[in-house]
Amino acid sequence: MNRSLVFGATLLAAVSASAMARADGDLVLGYMMAKSGPYVSLAGTNEIAVDLAVEEINAKGGINGKKIKVVKFDTAGDPKQATTALRRFAEDDAALAVIGPFSSSEVRTTFPVGERAGIPQMSMASSAPGLTKGFSYGFRNTTDEGKVIDQVLGAIKDKKLPAASGAAAYATDDVVSKSIGTNVVPKMFEKYAIPLKGSVDFQLAAFDLSPQVSKLKELAPDIVGLGSPPEGAVNLAKELKRQGVNTRVIGGTTIADPELPKRMDGAGENLTIGTTFFPDVNATTKAFAAEFAKRTKAAGQTRTEPNQMDAAVYDIVYLYAEAMKRAGVTGEAGKLVAERTAIRDQLAKLKDYDAVEGKISFVDGDAVKPVYVLEVKSGKWSLLDTRMPD
Repeated sequence: MNRSLVFGATLLAAVSASAMARADGDLVLGYMMAKSGPYVSLAGTNEIAVDLAVEEINAKGGINGKKIKVVKFDTAGDPKQATTALRRFAEDDAALAVIGPFSSSEVRTTFPVGERAGIPQMSMASSAPGLTKGFSYGFRNTTDEGKVIDQVLGAIKDKKLPAASGAAAYATDDVVSKSIGTNVVPKMFEKYAIPLKGSVDFQLAAFDLSPQVSKLKELAPDIVGLGSPPEGAVNLAKELKRQGVNTRVIGGTTIADPELPKRMDGAGENLTIGTTFFPDVNATTKAFAAEFAKRTKAAGQTRTEPNQMDAAVYDIVYLYAEAMKRAGVTGEAGKLVAERTAIRDQLAKLKDYDAVEGKISFVDGDAVKPVYVLEVKSGKWSLLDTRMPD
């Protein structure tokens, strides 16, 4: 018998058994956390945002008269652990849908498994291009780095900032960072007719970036397109300042850390990035940021300002809630398989859903939402432009 059919039959039997055993009638969501591992600086506070959204929804009566219940699993950003979590949620917990996983590498392993299981997943951070292609149950409340950097360069062009030449800098030991440096940046520079004068690469563990910056100094580009997590951006900015290089560094969501300007200790002026959340946009974002700060402070967290992943995961709970409401989800054991599919179908139809990040729609599984182009001015993030990708 076909291996996929065997898996599907086994899963269906497991789902039926676990669903029948669940008697409380809650609407169960699985949540893949990255509370440990390489993404903890970005993901460590996501749980607070999830819990906040669930509490708010349940306090207003829940969905269709039922309360949302979240079951959690810390994957530590490990693709193997993410697959284990997905199977547990689908088979043992009879979850209707899954919040997460966090990273692009995890998505690559869990989306195929979730597709066979027929359970929706929605990632809050994976931003490598094309990850939802071919998956009807796989969603991302993220904007891939190509679209984000496209909007950053569009803002720079519209604001008539210097952009006569460019270079790339990227971390080689991170999948998304390498993709940004070798694929996204060259392609976007070509779109905006910015000649690529050269590139430099580095290891994330490398503290001394003086050779790379020396090369950038020789190239003298107006813009350096950076593919790196926040730590790489901090090291690069400090070395650029030390060597007196005043080029504008641009990046996407991988370096959208609210505390990045402070971590740069005065370096990184004019660093320009795209992000999908900015706390000072309106009253809704300010209220979310204030409650988030209150809760993170009470939890003893060092960072109390929400980042875009915190906002994204908060919105994922609300997106699932809206889809469950529209689908008339009941949480009844015998309807689990059909209701998972109904949630998927309603998510795919969502248009201009009013969320804390802005209005969200889905196209081929990917969220279409505003990109806030920020730059560092006087040691803090400042809003340069707000743009909506095509």
